[in-house]
Amino acid sequence: METKKVIIIGSGPAGYTAALYTSRANLAPLVIEGHEPGGQLTTTTDVENFPGFPEGVMGPDLMANMKKQAARFGTQYLQTHVSDVDLSKRPFKVTCENGNEFLAETLIISTGASAKYLGLPNEMALIGKGVSACATCDGFFYRDKVVHVIGGGDTAMEEAMFLTKFASKVYVVHRRDTLRASKPMQERAMANEKIDFVWNTEVEEILADDTGVTGIRVKNNQTGEVSERATDGFFLGIGHRPNTGFLKGQIKTDEQGYIIPQNSPHPDTNVAGVFACGDVQDSYYRQAISAAGSGCMAAIRAERFLEENGGH
Repeated sequence: METKKVIIIGSGPAGYTAALYTSRANLAPLVIEGHEPGGQLTTTTDVENFPGFPEGVMGPDLMANMKKQAARFGTQYLQTHVSDVDLSKRPFKVTCENGNEFLAETLIISTGASAKYLGLPNEMALIGKGVSACATCDGFFYRDKVVHVIGGGDTAMEEAMFLTKFASKVYVVHRRDTLRASKPMQERAMANEKIDFVWNTEVEEILADDTGVTGIRVKNNQTGEVSERATDGFFLGIGHRPNTGFLKGQIKTDEQGYIIPQNSPHPDTNVAGVFACGDVQDSYYRQAISAAGSGCMAAIRAERFLEENGGH
């Protein structure tokens, strides 16, 4: 079984940046990219908030360039998914769903967090065409437009509040008649004149034409009444799910599954030699630039760990 100095599980801005730094340190990292090489940004069209691109950049292009840059310094890539890890001893054993097995002197986990979606028929096909799970990423494109936010927790309130900076009207659609959000968040949202609430309502279908989302078909779960609502944007505010299931409890996480850094601000986990970066350990910022920064930190920690433990 081949032993690698560094294996990076997951891609995206965090994984690719970790690969860039570890490959430039001559550690010959292996990146196991997962089911979605490049991460969430591959589903985003225009990225206007990543420094260095005054005209903006397409999400897939940014990820392709990050990947290419790390490859230039010797990063290897494997397009498969990690099904199991054994962190009971070093080197750590990594098992892939395609049958490949590796040993790793250090591990960097950058598996990200997946936005929760409703599972509507054309929902995924319309991402970037009116459907979004990130107001911070996409709110700018909805200046003076009408948008709907789905959810009733803090995430939905944060999305709705942010969108009021751009949209002319924000409707929050919630399946109950009370919010789960914290009291301060509820009060702020309800006091905002741009936000209206649509209670006891569930979305049955997203309506679209060639230009993208045009409206939603909704059902009142108290009266059974079905109606259509015009909208320019459909924002999911029902939270994210960190991709940590494959760790099977070997790394300390919070109740939602986000990895808890053990040596903050360093990206160390509770297992020596295992580091975490990007959205898998960040439920707060969730931005490409903060993910990339944490990927750099994880890479430097892995390099230092190897120096201190005779692996470099």
